[in-house]
Amino acid sequence: MDDRDWLILQTLYHEKNITKAAKELYISQPALTNRLQQIEKEFGVQIVNRGRRGVQFTPQGEYLAKSAHEILLSIRKIKENVRNMENYVTGTLRIGVTNFFAYHKLPELLKLFKDQYPNIEFKISTGFSGDIANLVSNDDIHIGFVRGDYGWKEKKHLLFEEKICIVSKEKIDIERLPQLPRIDYRTDHLLKTLVDHWWGENYSKPPLISIEVDKAETCKEMVINGLGYAILPSMILDDIDGLYKSEIRTKNNEAILRKTWMFYHEESLKLSMVKAFVTFIENIDFYSINKRK
Repeated sequence: MDDRDWLILQTLYHEKNITKAAKELYISQPALTNRLQQIEKEFGVQIVNRGRRGVQFTPQGEYLAKSAHEILLSIRKIKENVRNMENYVTGTLRIGVTNFFAYHKLPELLKLFKDQYPNIEFKISTGFSGDIANLVSNDDIHIGFVRGDYGWKEKKHLLFEEKICIVSKEKIDIERLPQLPRIDYRTDHLLKTLVDHWWGENYSKPPLISIEVDKAETCKEMVINGLGYAILPSMILDDIDGLYKSEIRTKNNEAILRKTWMFYHEESLKLSMVKAFVTFIENIDFYSINKRK
């Protein structure tokens, strides 16, 4: 078996569907089925059962599929270490970022880094902060940019802090928030817990959620169009003028802050491309980095 075969097992185990796995792997369904049959022949066992509900892995197949992640990770590290023996910084840097970071910060950062290290390529994963923290922890990525601490015990570097704001098109009476329409959005559980705790300290009634959307950017656009108020981190509002903003504070009148970190493993610094990128990030003023207008 080669690394492509292990990738087939990993993808099929995740998708549980031949058609979806073939699409994910950019191969035809017959080609995937044929390769799967060859893998079964090589090991002398049946790997999957096909039924109306999709693909079900046999015990042997499940063992092989779960081994695929470890094997692919080992192959990737071997390739990275071989490239690392060269005298210049090269390779594919795997980075995980939140949607906010991907939209507002990452493009300019990658351009600046690429100017210094033209032989570096990037593989970017996006998602909620908790998902990115897990990707770093599992060595699926080299570096993660995460909003919130997530109990990370390895190397980390504080990038910036944001205040959390009530934002609306027109000035509103903060005391009347429970009676006013609120636009909510999907976010990571740490920010949701932080906002919910603040709300519970200040109001005896739940918020009046009039609109729910999937992303903070969509939520912001709803506020701009006067459809309600929202509670958002401050940096997402930096490129917008004419909105009323009010920081939320603790009972002791302290600003509630959301921190963004760079997470990575100390072991990964042995790779020249990771070390170069970490050093580069540590010297960036993130408050001056914004998405292009």
